Amino acid sequence: MRNRDLRVDVAVVGSGPGGSVAACQLARAGVEVALVDKARFPRDKACGDLIGPRGIELLDRIGPGLDDFLPLGDMAVIGPRGGTVVLPAVAGRDFGGAAWALPRRQLDATLHKSAADSGAEIVNDRVVGVEIVGATSGRGAGGGVGTAGSAPGTGAVVHLDGGGSLSARTVIGADGATSVVAASAGMVRTDRVLWGFAVRTYLHAEVELPSIVLFDRQPGIAFPGYGWIFPGPDGMANVGVGAATGCDRRAGSIAARQLDSFLRLLTTLDLIDGSELGGRRLGGWLKMGMMGTTPVAGPVLLIGDAAGLVNPLQGEGIAQAMMSGEAAASAVLTSCGPGAGRLYGRWLARHQSGYQGSTAVVQNLLRQRPKATSRLARALTWPPVGKRLAPAWALYWNDLVMGGPPGAARQAAWLVSGAIRAGTAGSGDRRSLARRLVEPPNDPTTSPTRR
Repeated sequence: MRNRDLRVDVAVVGSGPGGSVAACQLARAGVEVALVDKARFPRDKACGDLIGPRGIELLDRIGPGLDDFLPLGDMAVIGPRGGTVVLPAVAGRDFGGAAWALPRRQLDATLHKSAADSGAEIVNDRVVGVEIVGATSGRGAGGGVGTAGSAPGTGAVVHLDGGGSLSARTVIGADGATSVVAASAGMVRTDRVLWGFAVRTYLHAEVELPSIVLFDRQPGIAFPGYGWIFPGPDGMANVGVGAATGCDRRAGSIAARQLDSFLRLLTTLDLIDGSELGGRRLGGWLKMGMMGTTPVAGPVLLIGDAAGLVNPLQGEGIAQAMMSGEAAASAVLTSCGPGAGRLYGRWLARHQSGYQGSTAVVQNLLRQRPKATSRLARALTWPPVGKRLAPAWALYWNDLVMGGPPGAARQAAWLVSGAIRAGTAGSGDRRSLARRLVEPPNDPTTSPTRR
């Protein structure tokens, strides 16, 4: 669609996993929803291509018809001195004991098609800005946007590069870490964001276990992130390096510079044979721990990477994107106008902010103390220690404590989680995050983006 205007109930900007799930759920409920993305699908995306247990549970439930994934179980963590710990994959009360390897090119295309087949209107254009407006008519009178009737309320206009626009009662920003929606609606403090940058490539390699490698960039000085090698379908391994950069995006180049050295390290560890050192490389930004971002502003709801919903400890974001997409859609269907934002904010506070906020503080501390982080990585991956800690480590690191299997490992993970949350509760970042979730959505009559 170019050079024309469209009015819909909901505009979803960004058709990654979170945006497509949100659009699909809304369209299935009879809501007029537009799904906007500048790319044509299928398209590639920088990612480790692993879908965690909670993401699998959601995909099984909504049924997009995925069947070409590679099922995975345990994961190896390799330390700076070569020590290896295997983190066990176990089923919990509300998730299974497996992960999937599936290239984002396939996952995203499948979910995008599912949204289109469900009735979402596909808009292939670049979003250049979102404008919160004071009033717009829509379909909702007391209930969600799918309810018959009309009532005045706030809304937003999504401006497109092609010259057209979308007017909507609600905008769901699913356009990634560098979200145009979030920036144009004044929802980001760039000096408070916890950024990360990752670069990956594919190569032919038989990989026994998905592996994360904690390594030193120089002896005794930890690299501010990790490298990975994950098996994939058809014998193609996903290999990459991700670095935490704090609020300084200029530091993202460290990941790209480190990839060749990491490939040589994998050869030394006998994880690849060195005959192939990767093909096309693709990088991308991550926004982690919900830091520096207000997820709700009037009629605008942010999900996935746009909201900073990426695990600060291990970089997982696919499951969080899809879960937040489903939660945002549910909030819109339940309550129109500001009520949807309040419901979605409560979901974030209940299911995401505690883990995201506390681990964001931990990640910042580790990044700023590379010597101590190197010692910690060596200690955790020393087999006599790592073997005892592995079951609890797997639950906490992967944010699977809630709903995890009963037993000693879950109890230990609960204790660690509680101690870290209590120890970080007084930090400025945690307090700021709590305020952004409990305060009411921004009043569009005072928003600088108001017409």
